[in-house]
Amino acid sequence: MFIQIIDDSLTTLKRPKQVTLLWPFWFSGFLFLSVANSAEFSGKLDTQIRLDERSGKDLRYQYRVRAYPSLVFGENSDWSVNGFAVTGDSFSSSHNTFNHSISDNLYLRRLFLRYASKNGKTELGVLPTYKGRVSSTGLSKDGWIKGLRHVQNVAHGQFEIVFGELKNTQASSALHLAKDLNFFELEYSGNINSHFSFEVSAEHLLTDNFASGEVRYQAGIGVTYATELIHNVSSDGLKLVLSAATTVELFSQQLEVFGYYSYVSESFGARAELTEDFLATGHGLAIEVESSLNFVPLDWFAKFEVHDDNTRAQLGIKYALNF
Repeated sequence: MFIQIIDDSLTTLKRPKQVTLLWPFWFSGFLFLSVANSAEFSGKLDTQIRLDERSGKDLRYQYRVRAYPSLVFGENSDWSVNGFAVTGDSFSSSHNTFNHSISDNLYLRRLFLRYASKNGKTELGVLPTYKGRVSSTGLSKDGWIKGLRHVQNVAHGQFEIVFGELKNTQASSALHLAKDLNFFELEYSGNINSHFSFEVSAEHLLTDNFASGEVRYQAGIGVTYATELIHNVSSDGLKLVLSAATTVELFSQQLEVFGYYSYVSESFGARAELTEDFLATGHGLAIEVESSLNFVPLDWFAKFEVHDDNTRAQLGIKYALNF
């Protein structure tokens, strides 16, 4: 079934009518490839099928296909070209709906050159929205930023600087040439001790400025607690997330459990819908459960959300492989 979904998605790959690609980046990449005879290709693929039940709306059957190809220039090289293709049609949407005449999207959303060493990494092109783990107040992990990222390893932590463009959130325009330098982020993440870690950052997006912070506590009982706050300095809006993650055993089965409370003020602005765990403005609660199926190489997952009088439930299976 998963192979059929992949085949169907590839055969219905959308090609925007007008696409201005990053021609200088493409040309440099091909020039580099011409002298990289020992380049090694690898990647990761994950697929997902889910049932999506939303209060007041019809039940949806959806699927997602994500591919992460990578080309490393020689054995143990610090240089690589990386891509990311996924279903869905917008920055924070990566699912297609079965039996929907216009839901057959599969776009290449990211393509970038990376230099990585023991001191950090530098990325140039259409980049991921994250340097590592994606927090609940961070930008959607399936999104993109057109620009430059540099991460510098320092004692007990990392400095990160990113600048570029985040403007048109339609996936069909992800590889269009950047025209407006409207995104900037400066972040420091580090460890206080073996239990506490933190992040602080300053960000400019479109016309708004943001300040954010996160504190994570890993308890000895195997539970990780986190408090995240991002403040829109320009509008005085905010998003607050309190979360807990743990692994429990039930009927000899290991379950990964993640639950969180979220509050997003009405004045937070357009960035709210670009974040990773966005429920809606106001107060919301969510719980996610994930585990493996012992008799087949698949995982299953479930998620339940509640916001005011609205609820949403999801149930599905997923499969991942490296190639």
